[in-house]
Amino acid sequence: MLLGVDDTDSPSGMCTTYLGALLARRLITMHMPVREARLLRLNPNVIYKTRGNAAICLEVDGDTDRVFEIACDMVAGLAHFSHENTNPGVVAVENRPAPDFYWKAVRDFCTTEEAVAVLEAAGARYKGFKNGRGLIGATAAVCSVVPDRTYEYLAYRDSDTFGTPRFVDRESLFDAEASTFPHTWDTVDVENNCVVCVPHTPDPVLFGIRGESPSWVAFARMQVKSEPTGVGQIFVTNQGTDAHLVEGKIGGLNEGYSYRVSGTVCSHSQTGRGGHVSIEIGNGDTVVRCMAYEPTKGFRNVLRALWSGDRVLVTGSYKGGSINLEKLCILTLAPAVTTRPPICPSCGARMTSAGLKKGYKCRKCGAHEKEPQITFHDRAITPGWYEVPPIARRHLAKPLCRGPLAPVQAIKTGRCYAWTRSINSPVSGESIESRMPCAGQAGMPESRNDRRRTCRTDGAGGSIQWRCTVPCRLHLRKNAP
Repeated sequence: MLLGVDDTDSPSGMCTTYLGALLARRLITMHMPVREARLLRLNPNVIYKTRGNAAICLEVDGDTDRVFEIACDMVAGLAHFSHENTNPGVVAVENRPAPDFYWKAVRDFCTTEEAVAVLEAAGARYKGFKNGRGLIGATAAVCSVVPDRTYEYLAYRDSDTFGTPRFVDRESLFDAEASTFPHTWDTVDVENNCVVCVPHTPDPVLFGIRGESPSWVAFARMQVKSEPTGVGQIFVTNQGTDAHLVEGKIGGLNEGYSYRVSGTVCSHSQTGRGGHVSIEIGNGDTVVRCMAYEPTKGFRNVLRALWSGDRVLVTGSYKGGSINLEKLCILTLAPAVTTRPPICPSCGARMTSAGLKKGYKCRKCGAHEKEPQITFHDRAITPGWYEVPPIARRHLAKPLCRGPLAPVQAIKTGRCYAWTRSINSPVSGESIESRMPCAGQAGMPESRNDRRRTCRTDGAGGSIQWRCTVPCRLHLRKNAP
């Protein structure tokens, strides 16, 4: 049977995943094995979310009615009912309903009435506390299918330490990232030299390690030094999968949806108050603004390097008339050309326009020229995918370290690896798609501040190149499962 729970937390504490971890242990001690624990992130643009809009689902070998009663009792005892936006929901069902409601909850907006209709049709047991809004997430959780699954190890604090400052050794987190990346990600932000996986909110979570398998997240967790923990739980998740994205077209975007949109850059970027950077991309007569806010740090320089005429594909949520960027793919670069009045060949002065279609005239000596001075500029950017740093990444956004994304598979990530475009092998003629570390740097850098090295490896015939902008320390792997 499947058990779904949502909306038990508040800004002042508690966490639905923590309740799920405790509930799993309670069921196991009562001889009801928990086959799988899932953490499902839903539409990140829902206004009533507390933090990450997560619901949990437990797959249990046990009596549905008994499991439902235990879950309701635990929610009644632990949920933060005093907060007006805490409205828990509990769902128990023998068989998984169709996944349509789950996908709608991830990409769209749902109502409590829609959730109840799904539950009634499935013969589920359910209970909504207060206004019952948590039934939406709980229903989505039991309906969930996760074809692209990731994992997260969540370590929770001992209950006696709730509300006190957390202690997690910073250096051990960087070491865990160095020894497990790209099999784990978003533990720290190497480029911005900060910790990502430790929350700053007053909830029970001590830290969380995300990765591609249970063994990798457990291996990384073993290297983290911290205060004593209460419980730990490995969840199957839809985090880092881009499950929230749908295809969109400029001029047809809906508020609160997350899209993949392609278009042509219309003008140079603008830097606004607070360091936020924007560009406009268009498709014919319609344009849309794309935003990279200050927390995206160096990602803003990608927008600053774009020129009018560049073809791009962007991903992000459409809010307030703008696409808040998560990733950007440069499909093609326009020629970077500027024109200006030429230098007079006679006296060396700068000419001025002689009138429409009349060329240029030197006001100093009277000489004439027909053609302007044309300058071709080298581009500071190359086609491929670019992403916001870990400190600005949303839970559902797929990091580039997880592999190639269509339509361009040449990825510049700011890390010491890259996916190449598919090419034909000069030996077999077969299509090749490869990932490899850059060569030429075998040792650890002297310090983490040494982030400006460049290395390059050429494939057969010099037709493949990998390039990185930070040290290669991340390729020094320890033995791991």
